[in-house]
Amino acid sequence: MGLADRLRSGLAKSREALNQIFYMGGDVDEQFWEDLEDTLVMGDIGPELAMSVTDDLRELAAKKGLRTADQLREALAKRLAEAFPTSERDPFDDTPSCVLFVGINGAGKTTTVGKLAAAAKGSGKSVLIGGADTFRAAAIEQLQVWGERADVRVVTRERGADPASVCYDVVETAEREGTELMLIDTAGRLHTSPELMRELAKIVNVTRKRASMPVTVVLVVDATTGQNGLAQAKEFNDALDLDGLIVTKLDGTSKGGIAVSIASQLDLPIWRIGVGEGIDDFQSFDALNFTRALVGETI
Repeated sequence: MGLADRLRSGLAKSREALNQIFYMGGDVDEQFWEDLEDTLVMGDIGPELAMSVTDDLRELAAKKGLRTADQLREALAKRLAEAFPTSERDPFDDTPSCVLFVGINGAGKTTTVGKLAAAAKGSGKSVLIGGADTFRAAAIEQLQVWGERADVRVVTRERGADPASVCYDVVETAEREGTELMLIDTAGRLHTSPELMRELAKIVNVTRKRASMPVTVVLVVDATTGQNGLAQAKEFNDALDLDGLIVTKLDGTSKGGIAVSIASQLDLPIWRIGVGEGIDDFQSFDALNFTRALVGETI
């Protein structure tokens, strides 16, 4: 299965509701536009963006005489793609680079770090994994398994050690060895806890001060959390001034529009998405390919 097929397959649940409104017969009437807006809202795209997208599409359809389901799908995909901010730099491709992964427990940070490390190593990059989640023993064990599988070294410390010191060690080791890509896993944080967020801000500050290469802070968001994921993202962004996003578990939700909502509302680029369990199901993000898969258009 190719990348495009895996993307379509991963977004199947999110596509079902939109597919239903495009099975219309006859004219594109007022009911169609109301159903489209409601469906976008229900897909967690958000009411303001859903209204704006529907209004723009209605105007375009009138101006260009768009009547068929295929025409409207393609127009919708293009309009939704415009809502995603772009980034001049991909921290996973443009090296040397240090990436700090943040997010709540269960978002998939540790697995994401492991998969990206394996992919980068497979593409020929020198990679170092940092295990700065020193509170959860399973996190370090998970990373070590990924490290062995991908032949990537894991730098960490004993359980309960200061996570900022782990980040310091990772950067120091990487600079000494000329490593191209550093991927650092941090402990899950409750976005509602100011104390924990301050601790995380310390980790980010220490890493940025020590590193001579760009340090990127990436929030890992679980798509299945829907609008709660947006609330989390806002809190993390306020505390850390995030650089970008990774959205996981898009194959497990019918509300893949949350990716559009978070990226557009916070003006943050999405660099990677997870649309399945396998390493190959973790993909670089392409806005138009994503929205075409989301609305049922052929990629």
